[in-house]
Amino acid sequence: MSDGDANAPTLPDSPGAAASAAPEPPRKGVEEGRVVHAVGIGPGNTELLTRRAGRLLRDADVVVGFETVVEYVADETAAELIPCGYRDEPEALGRFAARVADGARGVAVFMGDPNHSGYQFLGKVEAAIDAPVAVVPGISSVQVAASRARTPLEDSVFETLHVRGDVSRALDRLGRAVGDRHLIVIPRPYDWMPEDVAAQLVDAGAGLSLDALVCERLTHPDERLTRTDLGTLADGAGGDGPDDTAFSDLSVLVVRA
Repeated sequence: MSDGDANAPTLPDSPGAAASAAPEPPRKGVEEGRVVHAVGIGPGNTELLTRRAGRLLRDADVVVGFETVVEYVADETAAELIPCGYRDEPEALGRFAARVADGARGVAVFMGDPNHSGYQFLGKVEAAIDAPVAVVPGISSVQVAASRARTPLEDSVFETLHVRGDVSRALDRLGRAVGDRHLIVIPRPYDWMPEDVAAQLVDAGAGLSLDALVCERLTHPDERLTRTDLGTLADGAGGDGPDDTAFSDLSVLVVRA
């Protein structure tokens, strides 16, 4: 075991539940330098970084996040970058925590908005460090998809399947709402891709002719929108690998009411 492994924090079994267990504590009287910021960086196009997110990245001493997320903001900061994957999360967060404990200004970066599919990583960040964590919302691909599909959020049901573990409750909620309200869904690569979600909705009694839009790589130069109907989309269901789907792992499914 390396020194990095030995110093890795013990992460909670249900980090998402831990992160959402209570509102953020008040930070009145807390020095700004002690606060670690959990920053949403948007869907990958740096033009959609908020001004606050950009300032926090410029002022940061150390930035941690999943490798693909860190890559998007590498040119926006001079901070030490600590990219990670699922396998080395504890070690990376241990390094991040050590820097923060030494007084470094820390930022954890999240794709889109931390409030969309981000609470599992947020809970791990909070468990790793001895400092307050403040969530800084960002632009989400969910918001962009709603704009492309002209589905007002107040008339929509949103569910993310991009989490570890059982997603049956989210699928049940979508099945109850389909046809009555617009659905906006973040799929999970690669076992719950748009085709699989469509098939689940059809099995739940959804009409085959409902409009379905798959929005891929939103705001990127190679953005693509596929407009079809639910029945046609469901025909492609099955499999659990990248070769078993017609769509990118950066996809949002919209089913119009």
